[in-house]
Amino acid sequence: MTAITLDDAVWKDVEEGTEALVDRWLVTEGEPVRAGQPLVSVVLVKTTFEVTAPADGVLERILVAAGETFARGVPIGTLRESR
Repeated sequence: MTAITLDDAVWKDVEEGTEALVDRWLVTEGEPVRAGQPLVSVVLVKTTFEVTAPADGVLERILVAAGETFARGVPIGTLRESR
């Protein structure tokens, strides 16, 4: 399993303790995805980012639902990579 997270680079100048919001998931659990495919749209300090699949595989589990917030480094989903 591979954790799906918001890239650390986008948190660079963000104040400690700030959380991001999952705006919407673009795929559903169990859906096959390709590396680089947008998976989820998140909002951090009024800026929207798309989190992409790190590899080919299947979106195994959504850990943070749309409308919920999460902190820096927290996985928002898991990917089961294709072999």
